[in-house]
Amino acid sequence: MKQIFMMMALALMAIGMQAKEVLQTAQTLAWGDQGNGTYKNPVLNADYSDPDVIRVGKKYYMVASDFHFIGMQVLESDDMVNWQIISQIYNRFDLPGWDENSHYAGGSWAPSIRWHNGRFYVYFCTPEEGLFMSSAEDPRGPWTPLHCLKSVPKWEDPCPLFDDDGQAYLGRSQHGAGPIIVHKMSADGKTLLDDGVTVYTGPVAEGTKWLKCNGWYYLIIPEGGVGTGWQTVLRSKNIYGPYEKRVVLEQGSTSVNGPHQGALVDTPEGEWWFYHFQETPALGRVVHLQPARWQNDWPLIGVDIDGNGIGEPVAVWQKPYTSVGFLPQTSDNFDCKSLGLQWQWCHNPANDYWSLTERKGWLTIHALPSPDLKNARNMLTQKSMGYRGEATTLMDGSDIQADTYAGLLCMGRDYRGIGVCADGIYLEDNGQREVIVRKKPSKVYLRVSLNVVTNQHQFYYSLDGKHYEPAGSPFSMRAGNWKGFRIGLYCYGNNGKAQFDDFDYHITQ
Repeated sequence: MKQIFMMMALALMAIGMQAKEVLQTAQTLAWGDQGNGTYKNPVLNADYSDPDVIRVGKKYYMVASDFHFIGMQVLESDDMVNWQIISQIYNRFDLPGWDENSHYAGGSWAPSIRWHNGRFYVYFCTPEEGLFMSSAEDPRGPWTPLHCLKSVPKWEDPCPLFDDDGQAYLGRSQHGAGPIIVHKMSADGKTLLDDGVTVYTGPVAEGTKWLKCNGWYYLIIPEGGVGTGWQTVLRSKNIYGPYEKRVVLEQGSTSVNGPHQGALVDTPEGEWWFYHFQETPALGRVVHLQPARWQNDWPLIGVDIDGNGIGEPVAVWQKPYTSVGFLPQTSDNFDCKSLGLQWQWCHNPANDYWSLTERKGWLTIHALPSPDLKNARNMLTQKSMGYRGEATTLMDGSDIQADTYAGLLCMGRDYRGIGVCADGIYLEDNGQREVIVRKKPSKVYLRVSLNVVTNQHQFYYSLDGKHYEPAGSPFSMRAGNWKGFRIGLYCYGNNGKAQFDDFDYHITQ
């Protein structure tokens, strides 16, 4: 650890950063805010894939890909390290197939967020349906209904640029990654004005992000693929090019695979930082923060350890600001009129089949027909977070009827659950169900213990909330359909309902 901080201090001197005050944080984990004025990557150890971040005033705002999970969360930070979810942009896709769970890996890909003339704008493409945008005066919402600029398949990763002269542009790539194409756009950001001009073709070039600085147009793009790529910056004095190219961040000697696709952001004090993701087997794509600076109108990101002119990711660094640490929301007592913003339905919700008012303080989910968990419409999920954690819920299954299944889930490439059916307490593993207790309880505590370090997770049940019995064997989870594995609640079948009192999810490492 002493060597790490010595290297960090030398690197700090090398890029001219000044020390800031140190304040103890409220919580210290093996990642994020360390409570001593530093942070440890990842700063967000959860699947906020393809992150884009902007600063407005003294606050920072993030959006990320949510694919087939509904909502697209907006996060806010005061210090660039600690984040809280403040809104969701949409609540459904009014498009074919979204009521039938037939768009796994579809939905919102690589969004961008920008602020212009007092409004926030978010753009994203879906791989099958087209290019969409929404805007809001307040990032907490309300957000305008999704507007389709172009109904077209196989576009991806759009980003707007509202230029100094009033002209708006949109950069994007093509499904399969590349080329980078620039369109003129109407001043209100709602209409494309041409078919676009190709400005760059590179190796798996995607994730377009604009930055205009000192008269230069910068296209900040990842190249080389999700787990194996690097960060490229293109610059030109003309938006249509020709563009010069420089690789600014690579894995190098670090263990951070594919460090790219994110956002270059400044502080009010003139410092620069870069967000990117790293692909991990179970959690999905987690968010890292790198120090940055400028030299000869090129950004330098991370630390150039091997002296080849390309930065490498840092593991530990000094926080941009003094602040108290906290995590995005996880637990929910279901006492409010709306679900916590951490929750997202898998595909479109069936809003007539769930309620927070049917039984005060409980979440009620009514069954809808499905052959298995994967195809269940009413799966309510949230991102798994951190290296270790534990989630517990109290379920009332007294209204579970024949051929109905409800409980606590883990989902990624695999779909696993523990819950209650008419025959008792059961486990589900990719559609295969096994009753483990041959008597249906009226109430049961369900728990999952998560360990991403070993990728061994365990379901438990308890009839009294004190003594928990392991249910089945430990199991592994894998990211799937472009998302890290999730936890959540469900109820599916021919009739009946399940009710859940509290969802306690605590991150322990």
